[in-house]
Amino acid sequence: MNDELRPEYDLKSLKLRKVGPKRKHFGGPTVRIETDVAEVFPDSESVNEALRFLIRITKENKFALRGSTATAPAAEPNG
Repeated sequence: MNDELRPEYDLKSLKLRKVGPKRKHFGGPTVRIETDVAEVFPDSESVNEALRFLIRITKENKFALRGSTATAPAAEPNG
């Protein structure tokens, strides 16, 4: 094969850069959200803030439920 590639180019050291939908990652985790959710948030910072808030209140509720000694109310007798 006759090509114009210079012999000093080492193609074995090149890394393949995938583009398009088959690309595995873009340097970090990528999460796709639905259009209706994206319409509510102006940017990724606001999405992260909302998710951190949700994580925090979920953890707080778990701790509150663990510390609670309340039990389910007993069923009232018929009659």
